[in-house]
Amino acid sequence: MNLNKAFIIGRLTADPLLKTIPSGQNVCSFSLATNRTWTGKDGTKQEESQFHNCVAWGKTAELITQYMKKGSELFVEGRIQTRSWDDKTTGSKRYATEIVVENMQFGARPQGGGQRGGGKVSEQSAPKEEEIPTIDLDAGEVKTEDLPF
Repeated sequence: MNLNKAFIIGRLTADPLLKTIPSGQNVCSFSLATNRTWTGKDGTKQEESQFHNCVAWGKTAELITQYMKKGSELFVEGRIQTRSWDDKTTGSKRYATEIVVENMQFGARPQGGGQRGGGKVSEQSAPKEEEIPTIDLDAGEVKTEDLPF
């Protein structure tokens, strides 16, 4: 059995770019940044960031372009794909690996954040960003009462 599936929750590194291909279909490309933190053997906090190129098609591409901007949190589900082409300037073979988005979900909006395009949301109606509990796996045994679900 084979499986090619990626699940990524990250923040956009730049505003998404929407293009229309000659067939008339919309395609959106963007990059998501993810990070992880851990405690090293010497007890110091370590952090690592990864950047993931993503591409979305059709209505999904339009929605991402309309509602997402640099720094927005986004959950994407898709398949990993590697494309290749010949570089016109050097003639060498080039490769790009990306996540082809099949499903997506908008993430939490920053507290007090407004809508894209400068629209404002009142303080009372603005949803508060929920703090996501974390569990330190390096601390030893994980107790069921510590689980957030």
